[in-house]
Amino acid sequence: MGRPTGFLEHRREDIAHRPVAERIKDFAEVNVPHAEGRLVEQASRCMDCGVPFCHTGCPVRNRIPEFNDLVYRGKWREASENLHSTNNFPEITGRVCPAPCEPTCTLSINDAPVLIKHIEYQIVERAFAEGWIVPCPAPMRTSKRVAIVGSGPAGLAAAQQLARVGHDVVVFEKDDRVGGLLRYGIPDFKLEKGVIDRRLEQLRAEGVKFETGVVVGEDLSVRYLRRNFDAILLAMGAGEPRGLNVLGAAYDNVRYAMDFLTQQNRLVAGDPPASPTDRISARGKVVVVIGGGDTGSDCVGTSVRQGASEVHQLEILPKPPEKANSTTPWPMWPQILRTSTSHEEGCERRWSSLTKRLSGADVRANELHGVEVEWTSGPRGSEMKEIPGSEFRMRADLVLLAMGFTHVVHSGLIESLELKLDQRGNVVVNEYMTSEEGVFAAGDTMLGASLVVRAIDAGREAAQRIDTYLMGHSRLPSSAGR
Repeated sequence: MGRPTGFLEHRREDIAHRPVAERIKDFAEVNVPHAEGRLVEQASRCMDCGVPFCHTGCPVRNRIPEFNDLVYRGKWREASENLHSTNNFPEITGRVCPAPCEPTCTLSINDAPVLIKHIEYQIVERAFAEGWIVPCPAPMRTSKRVAIVGSGPAGLAAAQQLARVGHDVVVFEKDDRVGGLLRYGIPDFKLEKGVIDRRLEQLRAEGVKFETGVVVGEDLSVRYLRRNFDAILLAMGAGEPRGLNVLGAAYDNVRYAMDFLTQQNRLVAGDPPASPTDRISARGKVVVVIGGGDTGSDCVGTSVRQGASEVHQLEILPKPPEKANSTTPWPMWPQILRTSTSHEEGCERRWSSLTKRLSGADVRANELHGVEVEWTSGPRGSEMKEIPGSEFRMRADLVLLAMGFTHVVHSGLIESLELKLDQRGNVVVNEYMTSEEGVFAAGDTMLGASLVVRAIDAGREAAQRIDTYLMGHSRLPSSAGR
């Protein structure tokens, strides 16, 4: 324990953000890191609990009290080694993870939790700056070959783990660049893409090979993979978006959030603009984002930066309380109101709102028709009903659908493999192996849409099972042993 009285002497100090008027003019990251002295004070607030509940909140089970203590003592290199022992990409989770570890911090019972996420961020950034993060190639090769389909957080974590124990790993990615959701689904103002490229250099030096622009199941057959690889890992993510089944949803200016975000990320990367007929632009428009989650928030921030005249975000669920919520007590994830940096930049949020239809002229919508709803507890759980007389209409020049994802895309590879699926459409696994011998799945392919940090954990766990399958035993760590 770094400082026994640290939590009494120092209050939690959240990080600052660049001024709104400045940051909405570009797509650079918005966070302003703490100075080292202030960060050390924040690390000293950790109580090194006898039962560290923060471990239960962290999907990769980071050794949080340990790295907090190391930061407090100035042992940054040891802190980096500690952090990387459980998390392949802390520079990613330190930026985009919602930090489920923090609400489970014991201080959260009656105080503000330790600033865990930002401490993690500072550790890994210090490690990169000092040159401590270097390739760790395997000392011996196994001659076993593993194909990984998908280069998102699950696929990349598995690839690095498997390469480090000597397997020949090839990652197939359908897009033109590696990174999956990290590359095209998260705006640069939250995750600049140089952060991904920096880590990919390490993976390549460790022997991971990447094949981009390859759609497995079309460009490459399942038969080819079976013949040329000893194991296959499916890590394509949950790419099937949830649609809006109302009259008018087929208008040209009703678009999926991921199409909108991907197009902007490509522009930031230097790609030429899409053709005028395919371009999705919020400039000068009244934008309505349907869906109140992180993806919806990303659409808000992107629309503001593109120059939208107004941005509205509709959420079907009721507005949560601003502070404590008795229905989700510690150490549960609290269902409370969260305001992102994108919301701060200009957005009107509306809760308990159900879209009924869209109206317009020719091929474009110009008005959204909705109704307010109320939620009550019934015999089958929460039940929704429309409130009579609460109908509303609002202008809508661009409608972005950010209502989440249902499951992995079934057409193509999944159907070719004839894999067993659960009732939600996710791939069924047993110890990460699917219903087909030698074919494994990880991340959102088996979980459904979830968090980046859970995908990293699943990729690590799948790698351990694949290594065991290929070699009869494994030197890779597993949560079962922690």
